[in-house]
Amino acid sequence: MSLTIWLSARTLQHSKAGGHFWVYLNWALGLRTLGCDVVWLESIDPSTPVSEAQTMVDALKTRLEPYSLTNCLALCSSTSQPISSDVSEGCLNLEETGKADLFLNLAYGIPPTIAGLYRRSALVDIDPGLTQIWMSKAEIHVAQHDMYFTIGETVGQPGARFPDCGLNWHYTPPCVALDWWPSVPAGPGASFNTVSHWYMEEWMGDEVNGYRNDKRAGFLPFLDLPRHTNQRLELALCLSADEEDERAMLQKRGWSVQDSWKVTSTPQDYQRYIQNSLGEFSCVKPSCVRLQNAWISDRTLCYLASGKPAVVQHTGPSRFLPDDAGLFRFHNIREAARCLEKVTADYEQQCKLARALAEEHFDARKVIGHVLDRAFA
Repeated sequence: MSLTIWLSARTLQHSKAGGHFWVYLNWALGLRTLGCDVVWLESIDPSTPVSEAQTMVDALKTRLEPYSLTNCLALCSSTSQPISSDVSEGCLNLEETGKADLFLNLAYGIPPTIAGLYRRSALVDIDPGLTQIWMSKAEIHVAQHDMYFTIGETVGQPGARFPDCGLNWHYTPPCVALDWWPSVPAGPGASFNTVSHWYMEEWMGDEVNGYRNDKRAGFLPFLDLPRHTNQRLELALCLSADEEDERAMLQKRGWSVQDSWKVTSTPQDYQRYIQNSLGEFSCVKPSCVRLQNAWISDRTLCYLASGKPAVVQHTGPSRFLPDDAGLFRFHNIREAARCLEKVTADYEQQCKLARALAEEHFDARKVIGHVLDRAFA
């Protein structure tokens, strides 16, 4: 008999972020590949005007349709107030939660009244280090769960640079639905690229010892990389009309810059953008380096699964992540340039190693199967 899993996602506010959608979609597709019945749960603020909320829900249904998940959508209120029946029309009823075998929460802030409806629940932390800091400072409020999973290898371990909040964290790699991410040859004029928000209003620490925690801050030490390599480097970024000077600065330094809302706004566009690339080049948010959480991006997994080598910034010692085989991890600009040259010098082999790494460690069937085994142990 198949299991019924309710998967909590957070995509309603991100209708033009195809990559953000894949964070949750890889889990949903992996669950379905294992024979599970999946319900996709989103929370919505009941104070949102009805017409605006309906537009958001309709857009989500459109994104879910190619994956046969449109009829699997359920909505809940993000507060104690109910949402309008006009907004939830056509969605699954929350009364069905009693039939669920497990609630997998990847969205964190689900109200306790909702999380408590399920017979068994598990939180999946996809922001290791940050999640624990936010929880310890009461910046987010996480309902009690039966189990707590994290994609950070150092979470809850001795020597971790952040609190564990008194919880028992179980490590799980992030996952990619390999059946939906086949290995694909690079397209004409391909580059090493990545997709990212550039500016975010995220500050870590206090005014004296704090630091800005966005991708721009992470890329700053590497802005001159195009001068150190012959490889074409491209960034797909969300830059507003007020930030054209930033685009000009990057282009002057040798970066190609695309508008991510144009080239990766849908899940299909995002997939094509990755699969037409030579591979990924990306830096990380400063918190990943400072916290040494051994984090790897769900986006990087999509590159690896597509047979695209990834050159990404080092986020701390790992029990299994390689530094120079399919996945290359660098500390400084000289290492970054050397990694790019190593990839291109043996490109076909590195493409095979990238796919093999995804198959060995990040296959959604293996990853989620292990999570389910532990959740029901």
